[in-house]
Amino acid sequence: MNCPCGSGKTYATCCAPYLEGKALPSTPEALMRSRYVAYTQNNFDYIEETMGGVPLETFDRKHTQAMAKDTEWTKLEVLSSSEEGSRGTVQFIAFYTFRGEEQMMHEISTFEKIKGKWIYVGGEVS
Repeated sequence: MNCPCGSGKTYATCCAPYLEGKALPSTPEALMRSRYVAYTQNNFDYIEETMGGVPLETFDRKHTQAMAKDTEWTKLEVLSSSEEGSRGTVQFIAFYTFRGEEQMMHEISTFEKIKGKWIYVGGEVS
């Protein structure tokens, strides 16, 4: 089975080790891709475990779970990815269907490496 993140790799060799807690993503892009897959699986524990700062402080699990009932994530396109020291960014477009309507979300996500682990710390959605 191809990984839902769109990498072209199999799920078992791509995002599964991260979502199963067997490995840590080694780059901001790998973390972002695995977070996208977590959304496709409604894996809210992983989503919450991989965020910090304001996103974690404002994360509303009940709202996210309610929205997930009406959302089907369909495709991920990574537009760019960069990493400098302990900071990184990933620009992507996520395509999804919400209540039967096709939609897309364009975001530039920001990541920080804290104690050897990449964490999602913010994003600009346009």
